[in-house]
Amino acid sequence: MLATRIGERFPTSGLRDVCHRLVEIARHASQRSAQIGEPILWLRAVTAALAVLILVSFTAMIAVLAPQARNISFIDFIQSLEAGISELVFIGAAVLFLVTFEGRVKRRRALQAIHELRSLAHIIDMHQLTKDPERILFGGRRTAASPKHNLTPFELDRYLDYCSEMLALIGKIAALYVQNFQDSQAVEAVNDIEQLTSGLSRKIWQKIMILHNVCGPEMEVRSTKIENRNTAEEPQPETR
Repeated sequence: MLATRIGERFPTSGLRDVCHRLVEIARHASQRSAQIGEPILWLRAVTAALAVLILVSFTAMIAVLAPQARNISFIDFIQSLEAGISELVFIGAAVLFLVTFEGRVKRRRALQAIHELRSLAHIIDMHQLTKDPERILFGGRRTAASPKHNLTPFELDRYLDYCSEMLALIGKIAALYVQNFQDSQAVEAVNDIEQLTSGLSRKIWQKIMILHNVCGPEMEVRSTKIENRNTAEEPQPETR
């Protein structure tokens, strides 16, 4: 399990907590996907009842006004016809709103689940943002505000690889939410998630390639040497 591997190698890292959150979302993803795709029966019943009530009311109104229409003038008939057409358009819009209401409810649930994954992807990006291989490999003068780095090149390689795996999982989980719900807006949101995670993964793999090009197959050995060198270069407290 990815969360176990991260916890064993980086037990105090915030990335472990993010991965646990991702695991929790993944465990419930199939259930949430099934709930999104299932028909909302009570909502369909209410929608059908309201639609029938509107149509029956409109039919009853026509039945009441029909006998009176025989004795009206042509101008009054035209005005009544315009009013009837307006009422018919309004009723059609109301029925259409009720019929499509279930789809909007499902879309809102799917978009909420997808937005949760999008936020998690940005959090992962924040964790790897300061993990620059140049700072670890080539060092340089640090300032008081410089981020602290205590990772060897090998550990940095593992850290970045874990981030890339988590981003890939986010893209796969997002696809589950539209498996049983083929809505255009939800599918577009999933495509945006896949593009986001793919772009972030490309940035991470650029860092990994820098590590591999510089350290090569002897990454663990050279990591130990660089770690010892950085420790030796740290300023020692003055003794009086």
